[in-house]
Amino acid sequence: MAKISDEMIKEINELAHKSKTVGLTEEEKKKQQQLRQEYLRIFRSGFEQQLKSIKVVDAKGNDVTPKKLKKAKKLN
Repeated sequence: MAKISDEMIKEINELAHKSKTVGLTEEEKKKQQQLRQEYLRIFRSGFEQQLKSIKVVDAKGNDVTPKKLKKAKKLN
């Protein structure tokens, strides 16, 4: 699984700051959009993995994990 790098976040933040101050060239706008899409892809993938590792238990200790989540776990 890919990881969000410090360099990626730094570049996203630099482009966001430049966008607010002096503006971006068309090339920089494309790069910003690509970085944002990659960031979201990695974030969503990590979040999905976290959800798949969750087990829901009620107060009595019974497994009440939703069927949809159990099915997603089995597919991996």
